[in-house]
Amino acid sequence: MRRFILLLTLLACSFSAAAQLKVSTLRTAGLEEPRGIDPGGVVNVSWILESSKLATFQQAYEITLKSGSRTVWRSGRVESDNSVRVPLGGNLQSGTAYNWSVKVWDNHGEVSKPVTASFSTGLSPDEWKASWIGIDTGNKSVCPSPVYFRKTVRAGGGVKRAVAYVTSHGIYELRINGVKVGEDYLTPGWTSYQKTLQYQAYDVTEAIKKGGSEITALVCPGWYASGMGWGEPQNRLRYGSDLGLLFQLEIEYSGGRRQTVVSGPDWEMSRKGPVKDATYYDGETIDLTESFQWESATLLPAPASELVACVSEPVRVREVRNSVRYLVTPKGEKVIDFGQNLVGWERIRIKGRKGQVVKVSHAEVLDKDGNFYTANMRAAKVLSSFVLSGGEDVFEPCHTFYGFRYIRVEGVEGDLNPADYCAVVADSGFDTVGSFSCSNPLVNQLQSNIYWGFRGNFVDIPTDCPQRDERLGWTGDAEFFFRTATFNGKVDNFFRKWLRSLRDDQTERGGIPAVIPDIFFGRMGDFACGWADCATIIPWQHYRAYGDISVLKEQYPSMKAWVDFQLRSCNNYLLNTLKQPYGDWLFWSQDNDRSGRSAVTSPALAAQCFMAGSIDIVAKTAQLLGKDADASYYRAELQKVKDAFLNEYVTPGGLVSSDTQTAYVLALYFDMLPEHLRGQAADRLAANVKDYGYHITTGFLGTPHICEVLSEWGYSDVAYKLLLQETCPSWIYPVKLGATTIWERWNSIKPDGTIVGGMNSFNHYSYGSIGDWLYRYAAGIRETSPGYKTFVIDPHPGGGFKYMEAYTRTPYGKIRVKWEADADKIRAIEFTIPVGTTATVRCPDGQMRTLGSGNYGFGVELE
Repeated sequence: MRRFILLLTLLACSFSAAAQLKVSTLRTAGLEEPRGIDPGGVVNVSWILESSKLATFQQAYEITLKSGSRTVWRSGRVESDNSVRVPLGGNLQSGTAYNWSVKVWDNHGEVSKPVTASFSTGLSPDEWKASWIGIDTGNKSVCPSPVYFRKTVRAGGGVKRAVAYVTSHGIYELRINGVKVGEDYLTPGWTSYQKTLQYQAYDVTEAIKKGGSEITALVCPGWYASGMGWGEPQNRLRYGSDLGLLFQLEIEYSGGRRQTVVSGPDWEMSRKGPVKDATYYDGETIDLTESFQWESATLLPAPASELVACVSEPVRVREVRNSVRYLVTPKGEKVIDFGQNLVGWERIRIKGRKGQVVKVSHAEVLDKDGNFYTANMRAAKVLSSFVLSGGEDVFEPCHTFYGFRYIRVEGVEGDLNPADYCAVVADSGFDTVGSFSCSNPLVNQLQSNIYWGFRGNFVDIPTDCPQRDERLGWTGDAEFFFRTATFNGKVDNFFRKWLRSLRDDQTERGGIPAVIPDIFFGRMGDFACGWADCATIIPWQHYRAYGDISVLKEQYPSMKAWVDFQLRSCNNYLLNTLKQPYGDWLFWSQDNDRSGRSAVTSPALAAQCFMAGSIDIVAKTAQLLGKDADASYYRAELQKVKDAFLNEYVTPGGLVSSDTQTAYVLALYFDMLPEHLRGQAADRLAANVKDYGYHITTGFLGTPHICEVLSEWGYSDVAYKLLLQETCPSWIYPVKLGATTIWERWNSIKPDGTIVGGMNSFNHYSYGSIGDWLYRYAAGIRETSPGYKTFVIDPHPGGGFKYMEAYTRTPYGKIRVKWEADADKIRAIEFTIPVGTTATVRCPDGQMRTLGSGNYGFGVELE
């Protein structure tokens, strides 16, 4: 017998007079102390409140904005509970350093101490005085070699502030007096270069000394001038055949004098230097015997793209991992194993003969015989080549990146010393905000695989894979994983940047290319159900996760154009007139399938569901933005689309055409069925899962939502059986085979160890979308209003789990939940509700209780 007791332990709560209200985690434009933000737009600021008192919320705030000691603007006391994306007032000037402070009053009469953060603005378009310098081979079929630039700056005494503004065609590395400037890599980042080019700003005050300071910059092809797209190098696509640098240094002296140093014909450049080659797919060559050959810099024409301030976190080194073992394969290959499939580059320390060549290849897996395996890299060479100086050398090929767990080293005599080899892990530098753990070690490894796949594919843009001759911003992959991403990382600015590229590359008729940025320039088509619907789904889910309506305002014209294009393409409201290139990509199928067991879902059915979902989002967005006429129009169109779906794809008895897991998942997730058919559709879905032995058969379209739909319709037990299935196809099958990231295919490696040939990535995050269900349903954290201002904690226990624990940091602070269970019944739950929010919690007695901020515990005891 179970007797409910109200523990209400008020964990770590204090009612002492010493309790304080604190303000933390100040962000400007979503970033921590950004440099060079756009001076022309509205700058928003955010903060998080902390209090040890229960049910605390912000009652008022006051913001003060200063430049130096001068007060630029003061809000005065503002009665508001909003602490997310609060607009700053005042007239911001370009190229200026600011700091802002905030103090807060709460509902208990507490007042916080003011807390301060800084930021600076970038240049306005008419303030750029620099000229583009560099080379242009004029041949887009050949990748240009890296170019070095240099200039000696003569600065006077009394330097008060010095800021360098930099961008390039290609990726740049900036140094002053031989020291790297900043911690960023692969700058200026990847955008739709023909429309938009980012620049970065660096405070270099300490580096600019009285007398001479040598400015040097290395520009490598990067995303701009490397060959991209699958196939042989001569067939790959490039934005340009040039490599160029744009540099402007603004020096302010204590007496008020200003000095500007700009790139131009008085600079020098060298086409020779240690970094001889560095491309996106093929790797990097570093020759320490190579000498510079300086010549006068050549002017390049200014590109037509708009120069914009960087709006997201740059790529940075996250950690450095030591090797875990050294092995010699049956073929005699010398291999270092880092124990984790990761993204970044190697760092090696080596001493040898001058001119000695050492080659390092990269691989994700070993084959069934234990040999180094690179066939899945396809035409990408993924090779580092190092020419030794004759002394003790350190090589770090950081002007490209690789996806790898293993490296093969050639050109070194004798056995390798594992201590001389480490892996540098790099990705976009946003914060990690979540964690999930449980009593099942296989699911814990699955979560680790999800996290590593997420990090490895978020290198400035969301890519499908980080290793082979692809690494592109596939729209569907980003959409399917977006909600999982928000639980693991602070990706609001990351996706704001990417969505701008989506707007840039959207076609005139409203279509969305399959990859963003679109390196194919429309040649891959602009219509693919599920993939292209990222134009509506990601902005809407972004708003729900972060509470930032400005993203919807920015994206609304694009969202509307996409939906209008679909509606124009319909035949009597059926979206069956355009050929679908992908459908439910990589669904489960059988070879020589005579029995019809392959889980083929009609692409037109899937397109109809996603179109309805997009129309629904546009209608809701229009309502939020005060566009009432649009909202009414799209609601009416939505009903017609659903009616057409019902007539075309659903029998009177409730059978959905295709009769697959994906068909029922999409019909239920996008609310395509009348109420009287929904329950039996869920029953059919559960029966289908059981019929396949509790194996998942969905592809990219159905996988993100299958467990959510099952849980919503009372089949969490079936969802857990899918989750815990250990044979192929399933999420745990790769874990049992030693995977450390998510695979592209359910069967990338067969049970006998054979590796599936052709398209086969071992770091492909799409199927990791199950992470969303782990947080939102298994652990139970689900938002009920944008930004988690209100939310529920409603766990769905099952699967024999003894406990689960998860947290995620929302715009208002950390939400944490831990539950313990016996026989799939929760007996205890602990949880944290952030200041300024309200949660409705399902307690162990089954009752829902609404609570304000604090740390709580409820439980039952057995009798």
